[in-house]
Amino acid sequence: MELYIKYMVSLRCKMMVKKELKKLGLKYVVVELGMVEILEDITTELREQLKKNLLKSGLELLDDKKSILIERIKNVIFEMIHYTDELPKENYSDFISDKLGYDYTYLANTFSEVKGITIQQFIIINKIEKVKELLLYDELNLKEISYKLHYSSAAHLSNQFKKVTGLSPSFYKQLKKKRQNNLENM
Repeated sequence: MELYIKYMVSLRCKMMVKKELKKLGLKYVVVELGMVEILEDITTELREQLKKNLLKSGLELLDDKKSILIERIKNVIFEMIHYTDELPKENYSDFISDKLGYDYTYLANTFSEVKGITIQQFIIINKIEKVKELLLYDELNLKEISYKLHYSSAAHLSNQFKKVTGLSPSFYKQLKKKRQNNLENM
């Protein structure tokens, strides 16, 4: 049986879910971002208890099909951008469609209807979050980051970064350094 969980986007979330499943005596096969596969069907009471326990940790057990599909789309995007070393070479729409087994137009329409933004906008927001993370690590320059995240150029990445954050990548990096220096000097 598969259960879908909203806001489950990190390794820490996976650990919390495993802990809650263990507490309730539920044996799982797989715990992935946003999804848990357990061995047996669970009773309504046990499901409600799991739902309550997850809510205490800021996670939400999903029931309706649209919400489940949206979470699956978001989790494919999170994994694609934040948890793999190499973004897929194929078109993102083809990748998402293949991964979920649905027509991309259906996925895109459902996502936009529920979230109020397009899948493409959601991907851009997540790519910019990844850029922020990579800028803070200070291991790659902007050109290397743009190559890693499949931007056509560092200038394109820089323009998109500024459009989303209101700051240039270099100014963002300076702000972080200033903040870090201020903390060190306290």
